[in-house]
Order: sequence, then structure tokens, then C-alpha cells
Amino acid sequence: MTTTPIALRPDGVFLRDLVERAGDSFMRCYQCGTCSVVCPFSFAGTSLPRQEMVLAQWGLRDELLNSPNLWLCTTCGNCARLCPREVDIPGTIRAARELHLLERGTTPELTTAFENTTRHGNPLGLPARRRAEWTAGAGVEVPLMSKLGRPVDVLLWAECYWSYHPRGNTAAQATARILAALGVDFAILGPEERCVADSQRLAGETGIFEEAAERNLETLGKYEVSLLVTPDPHAYNAFRNLYPSLGETPPVQHYTQFLAERVAALGLKPVPERRVTFHDPCYLGRHNGEFEAPRRLLEAIPGIHLTEMAHCRANGYCCGGGGGGMWNSSFVKEHAEERLAEVRVREAVGTGAEVLAVCCPFEVSLFEDAVKSTGNEGALLVRDIAELLDESLGTAV
Repeated sequence: MTTTPIALRPDGVFLRDLVERAGDSFMRCYQCGTCSVVCPFSFAGTSLPRQEMVLAQWGLRDELLNSPNLWLCTTCGNCARLCPREVDIPGTIRAARELHLLERGTTPELTTAFENTTRHGNPLGLPARRRAEWTAGAGVEVPLMSKLGRPVDVLLWAECYWSYHPRGNTAAQATARILAALGVDFAILGPEERCVADSQRLAGETGIFEEAAERNLETLGKYEVSLLVTPDPHAYNAFRNLYPSLGETPPVQHYTQFLAERVAALGLKPVPERRVTFHDPCYLGRHNGEFEAPRRLLEAIPGIHLTEMAHCRANGYCCGGGGGGMWNSSFVKEHAEERLAEVRVREAVGTGAEVLAVCCPFEVSLFEDAVKSTGNEGALLVRDIAELLDESLGTAV
């Protein structure tokens, strides 16, 4: 039997830095492999994240920081959900990314998103003055807090993709019409709002996240708001779990939670019969435990028949946009056979559904691109739940 020696160079300083940022739960990993089986990139044979955990345990700095898997991971959390040793796998990946950024930077696409967030307050690099332009097409009044001069019941935190992306604009406009139809006292921050930067944090940029939190908390402190409502599961995650330790924040709900509590008052009308399947956002469902609110809304629309994909609820499949993946598509294309959004679209088509319903601002554009790249144009429409409600209410313009 021939043995091949492997030169291992454990780095004690690197191991200490990793533990400082992630805790030491990764030291409990006993390489059972459960994580790699449920990882959405398992089809690509990446050994993610099992390989990264053993590299972390051994303090193998260069091997871990050189691993492409470090930037493929979307921090979807399915690995941690099933880990028998309760290892914080996404947290370990995030910490390794932070150390990578400090030493070596990152991919060009992520670098651009980080720079845009720092300079412009959003990863798309668009000016703050355009953040409220979407309101012009809403067909209802959408007040700005800075001009209202009084407290409001609901501050709609639109976040970046609803504020700037054309497909996000349509969902934001639909939500404004729904809130107006319900008689909700609401407003937005518009140019004063900045990216919450939770995805940047998960991609390793803790500094950008802390700066964004400081500025957003300062802005919130100027106004009296009873409730934050946001469409973005990452913003919801930050406001619910991270911002409160940094400063005082109002309570927060995802928009589906807010509307599900008021579904009886919506007065939904029949729409043409169609089969709809729903994609659970990782940071609304798996990370924060909300699976029912989106389904309550879909099931309340007369004419919609909800059919579930095999990967749903806690075992939902990632769209590929989390953990910085939204801005890293070229890297993913280089290191994986296909994008996660394409895998998910094929699963949705396999249910026989005509519509893929979503409730995360990243997902409409990701899935619509995937519908085209998988040759499913005409077979599957992608719609935000807010758009479907707007259609049912008859308020669409």
C-alpha cells in the first residue's frame, strides 16, 4: 500500500481569529456528512460545507481561504438545521469570508456591490435621490416621513431592490395600493433609507453592515414609528435579530405577516383559475421560522390553487441570492454547473404550476432570468405575492 504524504500547516493565529469571529462550534464537527447531503450545491460535487469545516478545525488557513466553496455558499442554513452537533456552519463560513476579505479581497462583482453600498447606500450603485421614484407609478399617495411631520403607524422599509429594480418597483407599487386599500397609515423614508446590509455582512463585510446599521438607526431615531414593515427577508432578519443589540428599533414584520393578519379585511376577488407554487425565502422561513403567512395569503385568493414543491418549508431550496450570491453570478457560473435559481425553476415547472410565487425582492429577477435560461418561457410566470394580491383586489394599474 502506497501512502501519499500531505503537508499540513496548521495556523494557530488563524484558528484563534476564526474562533473569535464564529465561536468554536465548528470544533464539534465529526464529519458525518449530513451538511453536504442537504447543501443546495451538492449536485455540483463541491463537498460544501463538510470540507470547509474540517479545514477550519485544523486551522488550515491557505486551504480554507483558497476554497471556491467559500464564495459559493449562500448561508441558506439547511446544513445547520440538520447538523447533529449544532455547528454554526453559516457563521463559520461568514467568519472565514471576513478573514479572506481582510487579507485578499474578494471577487470583482462582490467588490463592486460593497463599494456601491458604501458610496451610494445600495449595492446597485444608484443615487439616493432616486430611491422614491417608484412611488410615481403607485397610483396612490406614498408619503415621505421627512415631509409628513407626524408619527405613523407603519414605516414601509422598501429596501434596495423594491426601490430601484424595475421588477421590484411593480411589487412595491402593488404593496402601496394594498396598504392604501386597507386604510393603513404608512410612509417611507425614500432618500433617507439606506441598505440594511445584512447580505453584505453574510458575505463577510462586517464593517459595511455596522456602518449601515449606525446610519439607519440614526435615521429611525428621528421619527416616531409604531411598526416597521419590509418585503426583504434579509432586512427582516437584521431588524429582528441584529439591529436591536446596536440601538433602539421599532418592532418589525415581513409584509406577508402584516397582510396575513388582515386577510379577512382585504376583500379579495376571484382571479382566473391557476396553479401556483411557492418558494420559501431562506431568511424568512428557515432562519426566522415564518412559513405560514405567505401561504395564508395565497390560499385566500379565490381561483389560486397552491401546490407545493418537494423542497418546501424548512427543507426549502435556496434561490442562490443569499450570502452575497445575488452579486456573484459570474463566480458561480465558473465553479458550478448551473445556478441554484435554475434548479429551483425546474422543480417549480415539475409541479405543473403556471405561477411561481415569491416574497423576497431578490427572487423575481433571479427566477425570471432562470425561466429564460432553462427554456421555460411561456410555461412559468414569476410573481411576487403582492402582485397577486393586487390583481385580486382589482387595484392594479
